[in-house]
Formats: sequence, C-alpha cells, structure tokens
Amino acid sequence: MPGPSTGPIGGTTDANHPAAARDPAGTSASAAAEGGRTGTQQATNASLVIWLLVGSAFAMILNETIMSVALPALIADLGVSLPTAQWLTSGFLLTMAVVIPITGFLLQRFPPRLNYLVSMSLFSLGTLTAALAPGFAVLMTGRVMQAAGTAVILPLLMISMIRLVPAERRGAMMGTITVVIAVAPATGPTLSGVILTLLGWRWMFWVVLPFALVAFVAGAAWLRVEVETRRISLDLISVPLSALAFGGLVLGLSSVANAARGPAPVHPWLPISVGLLAMAIFVARQLRLQRTGRALLDLRPLANRSFAVSVVLVVLGMMSLYGELILLTLYLQNVLRVSAFITGLTLLPGGLVMGLLGPVSGRLYDKYGVRKLVIPGAAVTAISLWVFTTLNGSSALWSVIAMHTLLVIGLSLMLTPLITDALGQLPGPLVSHGSAIVSTLQQVAGAAGTALFITVVALVSADATHGVDVSGSRAAFLCAAVIATLAFPATLLVARRTAPGDRT
Repeated sequence: MPGPSTGPIGGTTDANHPAAARDPAGTSASAAAEGGRTGTQQATNASLVIWLLVGSAFAMILNETIMSVALPALIADLGVSLPTAQWLTSGFLLTMAVVIPITGFLLQRFPPRLNYLVSMSLFSLGTLTAALAPGFAVLMTGRVMQAAGTAVILPLLMISMIRLVPAERRGAMMGTITVVIAVAPATGPTLSGVILTLLGWRWMFWVVLPFALVAFVAGAAWLRVEVETRRISLDLISVPLSALAFGGLVLGLSSVANAARGPAPVHPWLPISVGLLAMAIFVARQLRLQRTGRALLDLRPLANRSFAVSVVLVVLGMMSLYGELILLTLYLQNVLRVSAFITGLTLLPGGLVMGLLGPVSGRLYDKYGVRKLVIPGAAVTAISLWVFTTLNGSSALWSVIAMHTLLVIGLSLMLTPLITDALGQLPGPLVSHGSAIVSTLQQVAGAAGTALFITVVALVSADATHGVDVSGSRAAFLCAAVIATLAFPATLLVARRTAPGDRT
C-alpha cells in the first residue's frame, strides 16, 4: 500500500483517503490554485520590500552630494576653508566606506527588519543634528551619523534584490537600483540649489527629515523578510584596521591642498603611509580569517577575474561622477558667477537623463550582456571629460548642460551592467561579501575622487580658499579626463558572456 506523500503546501495526502479517491483532480486544482496564490503573494511582498528599500536608499543617498552646491555658502557662514568644507561630502563617503564592511557581519547576525530600523534611526538622528548644528564640528557629526545609517541600506538593498528577484529580471531591477546609486547623488545639487535659494542651508536637512521618519514607520509596519541568521563573531581588530586604511588614504590626499599653501600640522604623507600600511595588514588578516569563515570582509570575490574588472571600472566611474559633480558646482558658482538655484537647474537635465537610462541600460543588459554596453559607455565618458577641459570664464550654460548630460549617458551605460554582472556571477555564499566590496569601494572612490580633484583645484587656482578659478577648474577636469582615458583599455578585459535573459 502506498504511504503518505508530501502535498504541495507542506501537508500530507493519502492516496486511499475517500476524499482523495473521489476527486483527485479537484484536490490537485485546489492545491495548484493555493500554490499560485502563495507565489503571487510572495512576489507582491518581494516587490513591496524592494521598493521600500529603494525609496529609503534614495532619500539617504541624496545626502551624499546635497552639500556640494552649498559649499560656498557654508564657507562664508561657518568661516572654514574649501578643503575643510569639502569634508562634508568626502567625510560622508568615507564614513560609509568604513561602516559598510561591518554590514557583512550585521546582515548575517541580525534580521533585515532590525538592521533597517537601526539604520533609519541613525540617519534620522543625524539629519536632526545637522539641521540644528551651531557650527562645523556639530554639522560634521550629523553628517557622520547620516552616513553610518546610509551604509547599512546599500548592502541590504543589493542582497534583497539578489535573493528576491529572478535571474532573468535582475538587470532591469538593477537599473532601478542604479537610479538610487547614481541618480540620487546626481540630483542632490539640484535640490540643494532650490532649497538654498528659497530657504537656506539648514532646510536641506529639515526637508529630508519627514521622509526619513515616514520610511522608518513604513519599515516597522511592512518589512517582514524571513531569513536565517547565524551567531558569528565580529573581528574587533579588523574594524579599526579598516578605518585606518580608508581614512588614512583619503585624509592624506585631502591634506595635500592645505600643505601646498603653507606649513601643515601633519604632513600629507604621514596619513597616506599609515593608510597604506593599515590596508596591507587588513588585507592579510582578511585572507587568513576567511579560511575559517570569520573575515570581516571576505575577499574571495576579487579572485574572480570578471568581478575584479567590473569593480575597477565601477570605482573609476564613481570617481568621475562625484568628482565632476563637485567640480562643476564650484565652477558654475565661482567662475561663471551663477546662483545656487541656477547651478541646481543646470545639473538637473543630467540627473533626469541618468534616471531614465538606468532601467533602460538594465533591460539592455538582460538582452545583450555587459560588454556591448560598457565599451561604448567608457568611450563616451572619456570623451565628455576631455570636452570639459575646454571650459573657460565665459562658457555658455547650454554647453555645460550638454557636457554634463553626455557624461551621465556614458556612466549610465557602464554602471548598471557592471554592478549587475559583478554580483550576479558570484556563488550564493559570497554575494553578501561581494555586495559589501562593491559598495565599500564605491564610497572610497567617491571620497577619493572628491579629495583628488579639490586638491588639484587648490594647487592650481590662484585663491582656492574661497573658491576656484578657470585654471584650477580646467586642471581638475584634465586630471579626470586622463584617468578616464587610461581606464578605457580595462573595458576590453570585460568577459564576452551573455546575461541570463539573452535572447540573441
């Protein structure tokens, strides 16, 4: 006699049960319908979770560059120099780079809902602190708190996408996520310009705070993702090593500008050397700890050649994006002498184009793969940065808009396919670490790009304490163009492989 068999939704059915014998077809149909309803509900819940994370991340990442247009006003209001004021942007990115590696531990040890609520709490408290800040030190503290909260959202969003979205739709979904990663910082200056013109710099935080609180309440009510957590230990030695490594490198690079104008309390090469040494020790320790599964940041994804190439190109692309945004806002206000409001409107078309192209490039990736998009995208990026070097003291605004739009077109063709391809090819256990690596290096790239280009401006401009001049702007754009050109050959190393949804 046949024994019980497992039913489609976890119960049991007996072939000799009278009800089963009378209506086996009806039983199958009922089970199939129930399974269909369960699948639909799961898909709906997955979409709700992802869109909640996307919306939250958009509001949070917007703050990465929202300060860029406000730098001239903050320099005058708070009495600080340009290299000091730019830490409101690069310090935000650097904090994220230090915190993101820890999220690998947090996401495995604690459930998504708890991580989300703590993240939003930190961000909201930091936003309130910045809005009430009486001076630069408190404002910088608020920015650090904002960044610490934002750092948890990015890996949580990436991992949720990989877990919840089928492989054949990941390119399109990553296109939506690219709107968060790239478009939010691209539109930050526009929002900043409008707020500065109408209300003042503190309102850049008052405007964001209600959205953060609403997101917190929505997450508390809706975010229910069942995942298995593990009791793992946090390597307390790796955490300060990570901070010393990333912090030393960016701090040293940023200090070059101050040292170029006179004696500095600390020579730039000291923090740079400390950063390089700490980085070497950090990497060696992670390689040893990952053998037993205790690494703070598992580096095995970097052994994958395609992943490593994609990460290098993403880093260079983010350096170009963040560096160009802050350079362009300073150029528009200090060289062309336009208002913060006009500066924001000038950057708006580029942000809108990037928002429109993100999902499009994701769908193109699903169909054609990564190589056919990245090579032309890198070429367009390099060409646009060379065109920026032609700017002068009387350039027309329409030409600046055209140059900025051309750049974001190139970056849109690169970023979505590269990030999707880098994460999609990793085995399941390494996805969280791969996401942490990509997210960490993105923030380091943004901080390093901002610091590098501001340093070039300070070295070349006649007076970079309160702004930039034409020579400083052109030198910085030349530096960006050279980097993009030297990086182009790396696109030829992108593997010839098809995406999951390739129909060709």
